[in-house]
Amino acid sequence: MATIKRSIRVAEQIMVEMADIMRKEMGDPRMAMVTLTGVKVSDDLRHAKVFFVEMGQETCREETKMALEHASGFFRRELGRRLCIRYVPELTFIADTSFAYGTRIENLLREIHEKEESGK
Repeated sequence: MATIKRSIRVAEQIMVEMADIMRKEMGDPRMAMVTLTGVKVSDDLRHAKVFFVEMGQETCREETKMALEHASGFFRRELGRRLCIRYVPELTFIADTSFAYGTRIENLLREIHEKEESGK
């Protein structure tokens, strides 16, 4: 039976708990449209990169990232209460650009398809 690295399991727990915290306990309107897309935790469980997108936006607004960074202490405290780990990782928030890239590719493919249809 294959074992999963502990850092991956902790990353999954962090993502679930942070999404719950954002949904139930955050009252900041700057984070209303934020969706977490992934969490990567270092092998020593001391640092976590939290990837996010802002729905309805091509790129993340700087004020949204600032709001997340400002609330990182609150997130860490709540994660400490919810998770059974010795150290709660330092959180670093990174805007996930893969959704914007995927949207761009989708639009290009749609344009190619439309040109092929109009050429027939």
